[in-house]
Amino acid sequence: MHDIQNNPEHQQKQRQIHQPNAAASRLEVIGSLFSEEAKAILNTKALAFLETLCVNFAGDRQTLLDTRIAKQAEFDSGSLPDFRADTQPIRDDPNWRVDAVPDALLDRRVEITGPIDRKMVINALNSGANVFMCCFEDATSPTWENMVNGQINMRDANAGTIAFTEPKNGKHYQLIDNPATLIHRPRGLHLEEAHILFDGKAMPASLMDFGLYFFHNHQSRKNTGQGVYYYLPKLESMEEAAWWESVFDFTEQYFNADSGTIKATVLLETLPAVFQMEEILYAMRKHIVGMNCGRWDYIFSYIKTLKNHTDRILPDRHAIGMDQPFLEAYSKRLIQTCHRRGALAIGGMSAFIPSKDPEEMDRVTKKVIDDKRREATNGHDGTWVAHPHLVSLAREVFDQYLDGSTNQRHFIPDGTFNREALLRPSRGPKDEQGVRKNIRIAVLYMESWLRGVGCVPIYGMMEDAATAEISRANIWQWLKHNVSLDDGRTFTTEMFREWLDQEVAEMKASSDDPNSRKFDQASDLFFTLSTDNHFADFLTIPCYAKLE
Repeated sequence: MHDIQNNPEHQQKQRQIHQPNAAASRLEVIGSLFSEEAKAILNTKALAFLETLCVNFAGDRQTLLDTRIAKQAEFDSGSLPDFRADTQPIRDDPNWRVDAVPDALLDRRVEITGPIDRKMVINALNSGANVFMCCFEDATSPTWENMVNGQINMRDANAGTIAFTEPKNGKHYQLIDNPATLIHRPRGLHLEEAHILFDGKAMPASLMDFGLYFFHNHQSRKNTGQGVYYYLPKLESMEEAAWWESVFDFTEQYFNADSGTIKATVLLETLPAVFQMEEILYAMRKHIVGMNCGRWDYIFSYIKTLKNHTDRILPDRHAIGMDQPFLEAYSKRLIQTCHRRGALAIGGMSAFIPSKDPEEMDRVTKKVIDDKRREATNGHDGTWVAHPHLVSLAREVFDQYLDGSTNQRHFIPDGTFNREALLRPSRGPKDEQGVRKNIRIAVLYMESWLRGVGCVPIYGMMEDAATAEISRANIWQWLKHNVSLDDGRTFTTEMFREWLDQEVAEMKASSDDPNSRKFDQASDLFFTLSTDNHFADFLTIPCYAKLE
């Protein structure tokens, strides 16, 4: 066994646990405790735990973010992502496996994802899916009230008491028997929570979300025979995975919980991480149960990571499907890697929503079935949908391929999905229609996000932050490299500005109440993010400054 702790390239610090001084707290809540429920979520003991997490892990988190910046500078200077020579022994060792997957997480054939809104949480848990991933990150606009109310909703869902009455029509919502297994997705390492300060600075949002969820739910979940389950977003390296593993170990010790109480599924949604999949599994082997193809964010990461490489410019994002060679290689390598190590391999999101138009619904049905059939044939153990009405459609496909089993970890796809395959350039259209669609979707999404709504139906799709990220990255890269459109015109900033203004004018004209909307603010942010010389790592960071 090639123990990561004994590998000189990856020595983890022998962590001395630091307990905060109650008489001199380094944590300060500056957000409003706007209800009795909010006060209960942010009670003294919960805040003490958050402070302890910050004392022990906030500094290492910043080091990891600094490492991301340095690595991206190498890519910007011409290098390409590759497999690490120093971790070759981990990849070559055929004997290690992740720890056993608990029964509650063995059947993941259909997972539904969604935001933290109370009614949507109930509907998702009642959808018939095996799993509901409640997203505090890309599907949620991180207003202070949203973040705190989301924790209230999680607490009530795990206690089985969550209910909601629609004020407009009096319709009542409550949990059915045997709802979906709930998995919490905290915000990524790059995000901060401005309403709680640690040493006078915004605390890591990942620690806030993770910590409050565990604090308020570990006992109720234990009472029902389940652990505390997480989806971890946007990891880029094994060191980041090892950081989370340390957070998990510490938390279990802090609460005297059994080792392995926490179980995590990692969203494989960054290009650097695809070259460290085995290392991530190894670093988290006590707590990880699987990986998921977070494909929309992965496309964004492909553009971001390779943004300076003129031979890797992606075509119009709307033409990039999972049949593209670099995405097929990503999917199959993830399945190979997970199944060889005993972990589950979950497929990607079908973002379609049902249509009342029969012809359109027929088209949606065919698209969903084709997508899920490709995933099941490749060897995935399950998949994601964004709407309750698509759960049964996805389940029928996976039921056929699983043939009575709960998963297909026994199946390992053939093929060598190497560096060349993972980085293979794509061909496709580059035209005005694609740019205008990018503009419309991104501005509509960002406008909603700035109003506190982070999951938005747009043109028949349920969109989240990854939508706007791909759109602005697509445009930024085309502008930087003076891309020639299919009609021969060079795509310019002036052209982009003209089309943006035209599209926003149409949005305002078609809006019932344009004065209450934030089209101008969203448009200005989108233009800046798409044209700045410096490419912002995540649009949610500058947008967060405008949120409240």
